[in-house]
Amino acid sequence: MLARPDRRTFLAAAAASCSLAAAGRAFAADDAPPAAPLRPVRFGVSTYSFWQFRAEPAPIEDCIDRAARMGFDGVEILQVQMGDDQSNARLQRLKRQAHAHGLALMGFSTHQGFVNPDKAVRDDNIAKTLNSIDTAYRLGIPTMRINTGRWGTSKNFDDLMANKGIEPNLPGHTDEEGFGWVIASIERLLPRAEECGVVLGLENHWGLGRTADGVMRIVEAINSPWLQVTLDTGNFLDDAPAQMEKLAPRCCLVQAKTYDGGGKWYSLDIDYKAVAAMLRRHRYEGWVSLEFEGKADPDVAVPASLTRLEEAFSATG
Repeated sequence: MLARPDRRTFLAAAAASCSLAAAGRAFAADDAPPAAPLRPVRFGVSTYSFWQFRAEPAPIEDCIDRAARMGFDGVEILQVQMGDDQSNARLQRLKRQAHAHGLALMGFSTHQGFVNPDKAVRDDNIAKTLNSIDTAYRLGIPTMRINTGRWGTSKNFDDLMANKGIEPNLPGHTDEEGFGWVIASIERLLPRAEECGVVLGLENHWGLGRTADGVMRIVEAINSPWLQVTLDTGNFLDDAPAQMEKLAPRCCLVQAKTYDGGGKWYSLDIDYKAVAAMLRRHRYEGWVSLEFEGKADPDVAVPASLTRLEEAFSATG
């Protein structure tokens, strides 16, 4: 039988054990293990890239096939491109088609406008967006782009672009009112978003979301895990790197613009190596969705854009 230690020996051993444990805790605090390596970025393509609101919409089915041939990992669907048939039967066919190609349906891009003094108009847009959340859910899409909407005082979209996305307010109304309408409207969307597991991504897409400060004012006021940011690299026409940096910590999807052949409204020289490095600093591991907005043939320019994005993001490690 082993001899039991006397009390003095036991207390000395216990004290030594506590000292070692304390030293271990101090070592862990001073020399924390490195963060886990980031997952490689996956690239999707927006169906907008094959249409750009020119002539008749390119069918979503055709866009899925083209995305697979070009080597993308996923497809972001532009809802207005789907046409009249948005029945559940068609949605399930689209999901099956993407799955057969090994593609993820990874984003749903929608349009709505909450910057309107008429409550009935805002209510209609809320109802439309709730329906969009249901559609994303049936497609198995985990994130959906939403907009603030805008004042609508520009003559047309060409006029808006000529003015760098800036337009006058409706007479008698202020941005302060507009932010209140947008925040209250989005709050009504969140229970459905949570129920369906669809993260809403507020995009820097003109209107009150034209600037990073405008987007973050709304996102921070609501402060919900179901409202994050869709970062469009081509929608900042001033001080773009700093504005993208502000949105990166809350980013749930990146839309990467390219302009082969010259842009329809403008062309930006976007340094995607710098964008990739910035996103890695913020430990972004989500999707990057190509939005081709140039005049070149998309069957040539879209795969060429994918190659450039892959090279830029692989260069950052």
